[in-house]
Amino acid sequence: MALDHNIEDDSREVPVDISVDNRSGKLDFSTLKTGGIIKQRQKDKFTVRLKCPGGRVALDKLARIVEVARKYAGDYIHISVRQSIELPYVDFRNVGKVQAELAEAGQEIASCGARVRVPSACSGCEYNPNGIANTQEMTARITEQFFGKKRPLPHKFKMSFSGCPIDCARTNEMDLGFQGAVRPKWDEAACVGCRICSHSCTEGAIESDPDTGKPVYDSAKCLFCGDCIRSCPTDAWQPGATGWVVRVGGKHGRHPLNGPQIARFVPDAKLPEIVESILQWYEKSGAGKGRTRIGTLLLEPSVWQGFLAHMKPVLGRYAVENPPPPRRNEIHL
Repeated sequence: MALDHNIEDDSREVPVDISVDNRSGKLDFSTLKTGGIIKQRQKDKFTVRLKCPGGRVALDKLARIVEVARKYAGDYIHISVRQSIELPYVDFRNVGKVQAELAEAGQEIASCGARVRVPSACSGCEYNPNGIANTQEMTARITEQFFGKKRPLPHKFKMSFSGCPIDCARTNEMDLGFQGAVRPKWDEAACVGCRICSHSCTEGAIESDPDTGKPVYDSAKCLFCGDCIRSCPTDAWQPGATGWVVRVGGKHGRHPLNGPQIARFVPDAKLPEIVESILQWYEKSGAGKGRTRIGTLLLEPSVWQGFLAHMKPVLGRYAVENPPPPRRNEIHL
C-alpha cells in the first residue's frame, strides 16, 4: 500500500481476528478494505461498513447495530451515499468482536475493492405510489447471487434499482442500473375525452384533440412513468409492457459518466442473466488494463460495438436499437 501522510499508523498492516479472502492474522490495509474494514486516518482506527441491500435494515438488526456501535465504535454511525451503515472509530483489536456480535442478529459486514458491491435501491412499488417495479425484491435476489463473490474484476462494480423514471437511485451513474418502466396502452372505447391524461403528462407525450378531447400519444416523448395510467378516471389507459430499463457504464467520482439505455421492459427473470453476462464481458475485456471501470472501457467505439454484440443474444427483443456509448459528464471544467 502506498504511503499516505494522512494516515497516522507507521505500519501498513495490523493483526486482526477475522478472515478476509481466506486470509487471517496480520493483514495489510488494502486487504482489510476488501472485507469492509476501512482504514481511518487516526492510529489503530477503522470504519466498519455493513451490508445493507437496498438501504433496508430490519429493526432487530438495527437495534443490534446500535448496541455494537455503543460498545466498540464512536458516538454516531454514518449512512453512506450508497445506503450502507458505517461504524467509525473501531479499534482493530475489536474488529472480530464487532463481526461476531453483529452476526448474532444476522447482520453481515460488506465488501469493498474490486467486487460487486451491495446494490442500492429506492422503495419501489411496495408503498411508493410512483413505483412501477419491485426494487427491493430484485435487490435481494441480485445481492444473494452476485454480491462480494471473488472474481477477477478490474475494479468495483456498482448496481442500483429505481422503481420509476424519477430515478432516485441514480441508475445512470452506476456501472449497471435498472429502472422500472411501463408502456401505456390506450383503450379508445373506455375513453370519455376528459383530457386529464394530457394534463398529468409533464413530458408532453400526450396532447388532447381539440375537438374530441381524446389523447394523441407521442411515444418518442414518453418516459414510461405511468402517470397517465394512474390518473385516468375510466381506466382507458392501461399498463402495456412493464419491466426494467437497463443502463450500463455510468459512474460518479472525479470524471463522471452517464450510462445509456441498452434495453427496455426487461422482465424480472432476465435480470440475473444480464448481470452475469455483463460481468463476464467485464472480466475478459478489462483483463490487463489495470483499475478500469466498465464505463471507461466502453468509451472506445470499437469496444462499445463489441459489447453490444456480446449482449445481443442475451437482451434479444428487449435491446435498444443502436444505443450510444457512455457519455462524459465532466464536473471540473
